[in-house]
Amino acid sequence: MSKISITETVLRDANQSLIATRMPFSEIEPILGKMDKAGYYSLECWGGATFDSCLRYLDEDPWERLRKIKAACPNTKLQMLLRGQNLLGYKHYPDDVVRLFVRKSVENGIDIIRIFDALNDVRNIEVAVDETLKCGATASGTICYTISPIHNLESFVKLAKQIESLGVQTLCIKDMAGIMSPKEGYELVKAIKESVKIPVAVHTHSTAGLGFMTLLKCVEAGADIIDTAVSSFAGGTSQPATETMIYTLEQFGYETGVDRAACKKINDHFKKYRKEVLEDGTLNPLVLSVQADIINYQIPGGMLSNLMAQLEAQNALDKLDDVLKETERVHKDMGYPPLVTPLSQMVGVQAASNVLAGERYKNISSEIKNYVRGEYGRAPGEINPDIKKLILGDDEPYTCRFADTLEPGVEKARKELEGIASSDEDVLSYIAFPTQATEFFKKREERKKNTFSYRISKID
Repeated sequence: MSKISITETVLRDANQSLIATRMPFSEIEPILGKMDKAGYYSLECWGGATFDSCLRYLDEDPWERLRKIKAACPNTKLQMLLRGQNLLGYKHYPDDVVRLFVRKSVENGIDIIRIFDALNDVRNIEVAVDETLKCGATASGTICYTISPIHNLESFVKLAKQIESLGVQTLCIKDMAGIMSPKEGYELVKAIKESVKIPVAVHTHSTAGLGFMTLLKCVEAGADIIDTAVSSFAGGTSQPATETMIYTLEQFGYETGVDRAACKKINDHFKKYRKEVLEDGTLNPLVLSVQADIINYQIPGGMLSNLMAQLEAQNALDKLDDVLKETERVHKDMGYPPLVTPLSQMVGVQAASNVLAGERYKNISSEIKNYVRGEYGRAPGEINPDIKKLILGDDEPYTCRFADTLEPGVEKARKELEGIASSDEDVLSYIAFPTQATEFFKKREERKKNTFSYRISKID
């Protein structure tokens, strides 16, 4: 009987895709013990947008959240998503920052770091992979899957070999938009398995209705690990349901090692929270539906939910279809970058700006300008020459790895935070999200003062 390992995503990508990562620790704490004993290969619980969301919306220390999850789950590997040289932010950071972030992530409880670059520029994951290996954690190198005139089976296999040569222990095919068909998934996994010697993981979404079929065909082609979400937070822009995939795989003679009875208890817990977020509007029922048009737009789940939230905030949700169509055009203009964070947000924001302004590229975001300058790495294809000229003028874009132009950042940040930061973890929070971290530190200090005052009053 063949073994298929299951990574459960409800603690990170599932709730990121459905409710923009608004799930507080208080909602997951009671069920962590059962999740730890369910038999998962790993729990994806950190990275991605969780860090930003903890500081910006949940008033939580992301590092403390990770430590608490680790304490409650000593038997299951904890996994995070890291954007290579971007870490968890939206720009490139110097190497000393990347190395310290990886080291502290492992020290605070992470066992597996899935590392990707939004442009599939291998130069931008080398440092993160190297430090992960030095820290004794599992480095999972990642291919960002996309469909375009310049991406094909041959190019992905070539990329897989390049990533394997870095020394990663596993390779992940990351289909962030859920656009990989069962046939494409089968052929890609088969080709990669024939070309590399390390285990292959597959990550997809159910947005276009392809997810279940694609995962099954990927397993048939030889995939070793698949990502799924417990059913109350599955489907739509999230992953295929854990329970459904386990049931299906077992009927085909595969062993997952995951206890289906435990899955029911886990699902019952999250089902109550899903009811709450549906009622208060945090979970928009639209993101739970099948959206076949996404095959054309290639928009990841998290990007779609955030895009809808942004348009709704401007009373322009009726413009969603126009923005999705414009996203296709902007995607082409930018040389067909894979639509994954931060490129997905950048392309989506620019598309929305083009539509709402009534004129294409009337307003160009600073991130798009930096992308065209080469600050995010090599564009996969040719950037629209007119837009390139508009942004660069007669200047040439960077051709080197942009991080090589950056001054070290850790010591500088430590000095700026003297008397404020209590740890290197605080310093890293500040480097990644200065405004949000500073506000969080102020609130934390106020809580300490209030707690101290309360204790004094109790003693008196």
